[in-house]
Amino acid sequence: MKLKSFGLLAVAGLAALSLAACGAAPGGGATSSTKGNEIGKTFKIGYDLELSGGAAAYGHATEDGANLAVKEINAAGGIDGKQIKVISKDNKSDGAEAATVVSNLVNNDKVVAIVGSATSGAVKAMTPNATKAGVPIMTPPGTDDALTVNNGKVNEYVFRTTFQDSYQGKVLASYATTDLKAAKVVLYYDNSSDYAKGIAKSFKETYKGEIVDEVPFQTGDKDFQAALSKIKDKDFDAIVMPGYYAETGLITKQARELGIEQPILGGDGFADPTFVQLAGNAAATNVYYVSGYSDKAPASDRAPEFVKAYKAEYKKDPSMFDALAYDAVYMIKDAAEAGKVKNSVELAKALAKIKDFDGVTGEITVDKDHNPVKSAIVVKLVDGKEDSATIVKPD
Repeated sequence: MKLKSFGLLAVAGLAALSLAACGAAPGGGATSSTKGNEIGKTFKIGYDLELSGGAAAYGHATEDGANLAVKEINAAGGIDGKQIKVISKDNKSDGAEAATVVSNLVNNDKVVAIVGSATSGAVKAMTPNATKAGVPIMTPPGTDDALTVNNGKVNEYVFRTTFQDSYQGKVLASYATTDLKAAKVVLYYDNSSDYAKGIAKSFKETYKGEIVDEVPFQTGDKDFQAALSKIKDKDFDAIVMPGYYAETGLITKQARELGIEQPILGGDGFADPTFVQLAGNAAATNVYYVSGYSDKAPASDRAPEFVKAYKAEYKKDPSMFDALAYDAVYMIKDAAEAGKVKNSVELAKALAKIKDFDGVTGEITVDKDHNPVKSAIVVKLVDGKEDSATIVKPD
């Protein structure tokens, strides 16, 4: 797939970053006789989110965005006249706990849809129990390619509002080449994370320049001085750094302290303010990351209205996670009403038919693999603040 970059939109604003969880392989136990959960007097939506633990920043942002959508929908009359009832539970940033949480939500609370998780590993762990119960998962920021398609088979109860890891790798390769004119790069990635490895793999397959070195790190690492010292003397134009904010924020800080000033590029794992907190404002300069949303490059006419409502509710700017979760809830509403669904199985079928949904993160059509066809954004940070944003669209 070829990618095009569309204009740089100058501005100031947000920040960025991210983290992960591990989990079992996706799969399912749904059969043609799976009846799912019935929609009762209320429309029950369960949240399976990282509200504590290493990925809590993602989970809380996802919860905030989803809650804003729920509040608006209920104030406007609900879904088909039924109020949304939210059952929110903490998976503690742990894959095994995420599987237990989703089991409780679908079997005990009888929810008809799940919003979550905020990390791909947790979604993988959730998938078997949700599939067996016939209840759709809508993950706002889960990017692992295998969430929706595993071993060539579509996971019929898994959907997302963001793009896949493989797409992020292509976006980074295109941006590095076309916008940054980077002919030589260092690929410095978390080789303990499926998320980071997926982006790195796609980048290597797409990038036409020279990768002068591949340097691994692992989740939980704190000291990157030795590796960065070896990189420093190499001839390269940029560092491509797939990983989550806990490590990439520290790497960025330590790289700048060593005098490494080349551009640093990452995936949406940078898309949380914690990245800048760890790196420091000065170090978070000449940093670029892929995002599913930026209020500096609105992908929809609805975006300004969303930003205004979010600021009024939470007294802060929305992040990518907030916006993707907001869209996730509205997609559930639109699918339920368009399909006139009576249960969770029918809801999953209706979600698979979404076309030209007008979201705050852009127009979304769900493809045959349950992935959204939509644009991405590359955000540039200067002094820890969003300086510009570039909309990137597939050809």
